[in-house]
Amino acid sequence: VQLQASGGGLVQAGGSLRLSCAFSGPSFRNYVMGWFRQAPGKEREFVGAIKVSGGTTRYADSVKGRFTISKDNAKNTVYLQMNSLKPEDTAVYYCAAGHPVLSAYDQAGLYRYWGQGTLVTVSS
Repeated sequence: VQLQASGGGLVQAGGSLRLSCAFSGPSFRNYVMGWFRQAPGKEREFVGAIKVSGGTTRYADSVKGRFTISKDNAKNTVYLQMNSLKPEDTAVYYCAAGHPVLSAYDQAGLYRYWGQGTLVTVSS
């Protein structure tokens, strides 16, 4: 399995960006796809996740109502739509694939595969 994240860039506060995560390999529909981020000098944190089969989602409180995760099964791709961006959203964003249960979607250690990360910078 390989994951390729893309779509990062520089955006002003209040703006929007959409990140993509392309999944290469077998059994895309068997996975939970997670998004995590790591800001400079901070630990990696959970952003949100989606179960490909069924579409169950879960979000971190810090992004709830602003970020939306969706998927395109035909393209084996997951998206992170980020609206109302804030400077504190600045981070490298990573997508990941694994098999956590819903209550553990936020546990990075349960994701086996990781993409290379894409930088999102939100200016004030």
